Amino acid sequence: MTQAQYTRQQLVDALVAEYDYLCHDDYDPDVDMSPAEHLEYLDSLSVEQLIDETETDVEFTLDDFMTRYS
Repeated sequence: MTQAQYTRQQLVDALVAEYDYLCHDDYDPDVDMSPAEHLEYLDSLSVEQLIDETETDVEFTLDDFMTRYS
């Protein structure tokens, strides 16, 4: 899939899954957003901003990110 083929909800879901993975064993409530706060933050972003949040590039593509976290 190309980036245009991912829906906003698919991007949000993948970013939530990534956050859950990253915070699973290393969550610090003094530093990290709660899952609800993180979702609220993601819901405030445009599709372009959501894509930026994936921090993908030519080596680790958006397709790679979506495969890993979808």
